[in-house]
Amino acid sequence: MNAKIMKWGAGALLLLGMAACKSGEAAEETGRFTTAVVKRDNLVISAEATGTIEPIRQVDVKSKASGEILKLYVDVGDSVSAGQLLAEVDPRDVRNAFDQAQADLTVAKKRQEISEAQLGRSKDLYAAGVITESDYESAELDYANAQSTLVKSQTNYQLAQLRLSDATITAPMRGTILAKTVEEGQVIQSASSNVSGGTTLFTMANLDEMQVRTLVDETDVGQLRKGLEATVKVEAYPDRTFRGEVQKIEPQAVNQQNVTMFNVIVNLNNHEGLLKPGMNAEVTIIVNQAPNVLMVPNGAIVQPREVGPAALALGLDIDKLDLTQFGAFTVRRNGGDSASGARGTSGRSGSLRGAGGQAGAEAGDPADPQQPAGGTSRGAASQRTGGQRAGAQGQARMGGARSAEFDSLRAKVARGEITQDSMRVLAAAMRQGQDSTAADTRSAVVFVVKNGVPAPRLIRVGINDWDNTEVISGLEENDTLAVVSAAQLQAQQQEFLDRIRSRSGGMFGGGMMGGGGRPRGR
Repeated sequence: MNAKIMKWGAGALLLLGMAACKSGEAAEETGRFTTAVVKRDNLVISAEATGTIEPIRQVDVKSKASGEILKLYVDVGDSVSAGQLLAEVDPRDVRNAFDQAQADLTVAKKRQEISEAQLGRSKDLYAAGVITESDYESAELDYANAQSTLVKSQTNYQLAQLRLSDATITAPMRGTILAKTVEEGQVIQSASSNVSGGTTLFTMANLDEMQVRTLVDETDVGQLRKGLEATVKVEAYPDRTFRGEVQKIEPQAVNQQNVTMFNVIVNLNNHEGLLKPGMNAEVTIIVNQAPNVLMVPNGAIVQPREVGPAALALGLDIDKLDLTQFGAFTVRRNGGDSASGARGTSGRSGSLRGAGGQAGAEAGDPADPQQPAGGTSRGAASQRTGGQRAGAQGQARMGGARSAEFDSLRAKVARGEITQDSMRVLAAAMRQGQDSTAADTRSAVVFVVKNGVPAPRLIRVGINDWDNTEVISGLEENDTLAVVSAAQLQAQQQEFLDRIRSRSGGMFGGGMMGGGGRPRGR
């Protein structure tokens, strides 16, 4: 039995080896790169974090009066209105003080009346010479003391009246009782006369408006601002998504496990009462979004300055490619400028120049300012001419894309999908947004695969996340693209530079290729 298994295993290994040889031969011819398909989907750039749901305003209810709790009228979870009676404190002490203050006030009033009458009589007697001046001054002083006693008694009465009202505790606002920390019969301390701040009777909050306090990594904070839309999910309602808005980004950083974070407050509407304080929440803050757009994987995007190394990585012969439209470098020979990009085969007396520059293809952006050693004014003039020509081509492409968008609107009207009025509104919005849209786009290069052969194409791209990039123009849905990895690009950089140096007679200096790099989430 074991011998049969060993024979079967050896045969299987032989078959797998033959298949691997055949697949290896196929990869040699057409499988040197992986491909990706242009798709249409919603592109959303977001920052994710976790946090805790809490009320926006939470209040501790305390009593200004000390004494025993006689009656509690609410319990945890009850909804109360502003001014509603919550509890009563034993009023005997404060009522006794009130009665005493009331009696003192009555005496003070009577004494003030008597003193005033005596002063009047003393004034008449002093005028008639019956009493001395000293007696009259004593009558005036007695009247002044009576007035002072009256004012003091009135003040004490008012304070005693307030303390008597403090024996009944009412709700300071509309909300829900979150916690009850006392029971009937418990003796409490006054909040106004106790050093510790008094006894807390209830904790209450308005749960109609809630917030999530979350910590966001410092790498994402730069993209956040007040007013951004956020979505919140809690474990209690896994199928529900709650909408919120960024209310505040606190300025003080918090360090957690050597990671710098910032507190971000997201406000939530909780009129349904589903969210409870203390719930753990997963927060997604939407930084930017582009619904129903063409998208390509970031691995299929190549910066214009990297088109040469990318072509080499895909096995293309750059001597047969015109890379001028991508801002690649060409050889200028004596007696004229080569318009064939990398087709130049001789490096005699040649100097390297930028053919149009990246930004020329970006519809008129400034061309690459770096110039190689040994460049001539004629080369610079040719570079400007190439940049203007490429810029005009870029403008034409953008104009073509806008025209296609308007044609699409007309087609929708013809099919009855939208009305003429809707088309006019959409067209006006497109015209108004042209300038701002152009500012948010940039040029990039992809390699479109047709009949198994990749060919470079200049496109316009917009926003991108860590995985995909929005395509503004230059591609259609279901186009097949070759994917060039960052490792492949890095491996071909030196070979491409060596080829350029050999064509320029060794006059090409380092630093011309520039960085570029892959798109990353913004």
